[in-house]
Amino acid sequence: MTAVERGAAVVAEDVRGEALALLQAVPEGEPLDPVATALITLAVHASVTTLDRDGTDRAMRVALDAGATPAQVHETLVVVSGLGVHTLMEGSAHLAAILRERGDTSLDAPLDADRATLRTRMQGDDPYWTDFEREVPGFLDALLRQSPEAYQAFFAYTAVPWRTGAVRGLVKELMSMASDATPTHRYLPGMRMHLANALRLGAGRATVLHALDIAAAAPAHRGIPAAPGTGR
Repeated sequence: MTAVERGAAVVAEDVRGEALALLQAVPEGEPLDPVATALITLAVHASVTTLDRDGTDRAMRVALDAGATPAQVHETLVVVSGLGVHTLMEGSAHLAAILRERGDTSLDAPLDADRATLRTRMQGDDPYWTDFEREVPGFLDALLRQSPEAYQAFFAYTAVPWRTGAVRGLVKELMSMASDATPTHRYLPGMRMHLANALRLGAGRATVLHALDIAAAAPAHRGIPAAPGTGR
């Protein structure tokens, strides 16, 4: 049994264990190619939970030397910048729970017409959002009820790299999975969801485990110094 109870501390071994549980019966498949390897490496070093400047610089150069286009390199940054939405994912649902404890009944009332229309337009009956709800229960409803503006912004921003399409969808899912699996993040809902999406897009066991190895090697967050001359 590898599932981690919600609220329990998550350690590196849990990340690997959850992945291995989802990889049962998945064929070995092809290895990652050099461009995909470099872009996934860039993703984990550039992610907000790592922000390794030197590693980001190296990974960009390696990616370009391996044949990645500037558009692919930049789209990788756009993909992993979306890690910031995990604040919304965890915070919105928790705030809704606290408000319910305090007697706020509006969070369980039927949606007003504007919000209902917005949910139909943004989510519809797409099974992707059913899977999303299973991993991050209550988030989208809480976000929609508390801030329709943030709800729309969530969909708009996270859709950007899928509209530009410079990086293959499979690689985007692998870099998202790896960024969620870094030692300084360990966000299992996202890791599981992106791993499942990668499998649907044809990822084999070899590519998933390679991406997780890249994630596991990401350094601790060292902080970012201020620009010279900006202090007093």
